[in-house]
Amino acid sequence: MTNCCGLVTKEKLPVPLKSISVEVQVKGHVATVTSTLQYVNEEERPLEALFVFPLPADAAVCHFSAKIGEHEIVAELKEKQTARDQYDDAVSSGQQAFLLEESEESSDVFKLSVGCLSPGQNAAISITYITELSVQADHALRFCLPAVLNPRYTPAGSAAGIVSEISSVCDSVPYTLTLSVHVSSPKPISKLESNCTLDPLVFLDSHHTHATVNLSSGHKFDKDVELFVYYENTHQPTAIVEAGVTAAQPGSLMSDPVVMISLYPEFPEEVMSSLTTQGEFVFVIDRSGSMDCMMHHGEGAQMRIESAKETLLLLLKSLPMGCYFNIYGFGSRYESFFPQSVVYNQDTMDQALKRVSEMRADMGGTEILQPLKHIYSQPCYPEHPRQLFVFTDGEVGNTKEVLDLVRNHSSSHRCFSFGIGEGASSALITGLAREGCGHAQFITGTDRMQPKAMQSLRFALQPVVNKISVQWKVPDGITVDTLSPPINVIFQGQRSLVYAQIKGQSSESSEGSVMIQYNLKDQPVTNQLHFCLKPAEDTGLMIHRLAARSLIGRLEQEERAGGAEVESVRSRMVKLSVEAGVNSVHTAFIAINKHNRETVKGPLIQRRIPTQGLYLRGSQLPVFGYACVSKCRERAIVSDGIDEELDTQMLESLQCDSRLKCSLTDLPPVQTKSSGVKKSIKVKSLFRRNSKQKSMSSVQTNVHSKQEAAPEPQKDSFLQLVSLQKASGCWEMNSALAQVFGKTEDELTNQKPAQVDGSVWATLLALIWLYGYKMEHQVEWQFVAMKAASWIRSQNVGGLSQCVCDGNVLLGCHVTQETLGI
Repeated sequence: MTNCCGLVTKEKLPVPLKSISVEVQVKGHVATVTSTLQYVNEEERPLEALFVFPLPADAAVCHFSAKIGEHEIVAELKEKQTARDQYDDAVSSGQQAFLLEESEESSDVFKLSVGCLSPGQNAAISITYITELSVQADHALRFCLPAVLNPRYTPAGSAAGIVSEISSVCDSVPYTLTLSVHVSSPKPISKLESNCTLDPLVFLDSHHTHATVNLSSGHKFDKDVELFVYYENTHQPTAIVEAGVTAAQPGSLMSDPVVMISLYPEFPEEVMSSLTTQGEFVFVIDRSGSMDCMMHHGEGAQMRIESAKETLLLLLKSLPMGCYFNIYGFGSRYESFFPQSVVYNQDTMDQALKRVSEMRADMGGTEILQPLKHIYSQPCYPEHPRQLFVFTDGEVGNTKEVLDLVRNHSSSHRCFSFGIGEGASSALITGLAREGCGHAQFITGTDRMQPKAMQSLRFALQPVVNKISVQWKVPDGITVDTLSPPINVIFQGQRSLVYAQIKGQSSESSEGSVMIQYNLKDQPVTNQLHFCLKPAEDTGLMIHRLAARSLIGRLEQEERAGGAEVESVRSRMVKLSVEAGVNSVHTAFIAINKHNRETVKGPLIQRRIPTQGLYLRGSQLPVFGYACVSKCRERAIVSDGIDEELDTQMLESLQCDSRLKCSLTDLPPVQTKSSGVKKSIKVKSLFRRNSKQKSMSSVQTNVHSKQEAAPEPQKDSFLQLVSLQKASGCWEMNSALAQVFGKTEDELTNQKPAQVDGSVWATLLALIWLYGYKMEHQVEWQFVAMKAASWIRSQNVGGLSQCVCDGNVLLGCHVTQETLGI
């Protein structure tokens, strides 16, 4: 099975990738990342290695080189098929060659082919890319070095590509990682945090605008490395002008200066306090097998599906009365709670919560395209804008098809996306939000899903910003061409990056300005930024390359849209990619070692370098679904070189991990190749074939589906309280509520002031308890509290001040009436 991706040989021969070292240069909102991969061929014969690995979505790969001995070979960027042909010709003739190409299905997956390494030979592969840093809720800038590349689920009938060639191992990857970071910014650096252990931050100047930090030694590269950079005055808009290349073709993007503008529109407080009470909220929940994995590997980790259920509880309790809502679960199939979205009231909320409590990660693969098509086919409700909340592992093989669908319906909805767990596709998660004019969130490590979901709900409830325009004011003789896609959405405190090409010259003022205008609640708003047209020094063309990558992305969309100009668009894309030196779906980096005069002789051994993923213990069969053993519900692929009879035996004898909660009879078709003819075998039929010899129950016992009994989780008092709230926002006086407070129902009743009824008293106590004991989770219950305060105000109760005092005494709190908002 030497062709099986991601598997070592039966002889346990060593994998050629030995180490990865990464250098990160953060400048403001942009990071330049150089990764060096150290290979060594410890075989006795020539080696060809394949390494499939993730990069951030929309990263601009701008350099690829290989160092063999004392010779460094710098790759050229060429049209992809030309590069592939040159690679094949070089390898077949015994030359050393290297090929780096982007997946055609997902822009965050790359394949590196290392060809013809002689026995005992070393090769150091260097890859440099530039990426924007995303802004987090606490204003940090997030950099992520993906370590886990989860295999992407490819729906039946789809063509398999790079994302299907995913490596899979059960333990930690057999290579080491070192990482160093240098941060520079015109604004002082407040701090730098990470989900991994770092050495102390070292400031290089007294103004704290330059700093370095290293990843602590001994790090196991078994999860994404996340860095969070905090600057002072993060929300101030900034502009960077970068000089062009004098040797570039006149009039081209690379020859002219390019400006990058970061904008932070701020909305008036009186506007932000008036959240909308209308909308259609559609929650789309991944229920594939991988949602049965843990959120993280630390103490107290939840299963992903359980965290999603708690998040749905909070979201459902936070919706405004009279809006519309629905919930979809999806996997290899999909289902909705209601035939179409229903009005939010007590009855529909209760029905939905009952269904949520019964949700399981039992729907097979991850096919998100069909449920989205169904949702978009439903008519919208007038005056209730549609808001999609998509929660997923983000592991699909048809990412671009999904994003095209979302873009085509962007005028009728907004999409808020959530990537759950390590290895979620950044291309899918960020793409859903970008094309759906929403906001993307990633839940990794010990992150809680609930606060991030509630932050996105706040965005969804903000007043809609429309009629957005960007206007440039520059001296005579100068023009500005905007390269970025139009700004379709603006949220309070969220950054927008705009790239533009500056053409011409002027002897007048060296200052320009950009003005963003929009309507907020039917009122015109203008934000303006002045900037110097003089180019900054030492930017390393990072702005040009990010601008080029942004423009290439727009051309890709035009190409997929079809039409008579497809070939012209593709030609423009290839030309721009080669001129700017950044990757595209139609180009690839090719490097051939012409220093080595001796050709490599003998047949090549093929190796697939593992990344963290799924591997069925006791079997040489890779399961391409997810980095979780319970994902064996998904597709398995058997490569060339195995006859059909052997494949059948292997499948029937699979021994799964003890955490497996499903039967192999749930597997979709298994693709095999025999005698050059591709065939499909349903695993279910394989078991039925043996039904005369043994019952299905005895077959299933061969799959170790038992798991150790988990201890009964303790009930969270906060979630208990939220679950008891009515759709209107009030609570009722009962023993369950008293239990949350650690009291008896009689104690609550005896202390109730005479002038208020039981529901008002219960709701007031619930508010006091939240503010008194759960302030650290306020972002999660903010809308629950707002509904409760609004309901209390609607009751026109007298003597509330005394009620608040009595409630504080009963619960041992010190919360003021002003704090409660009543």
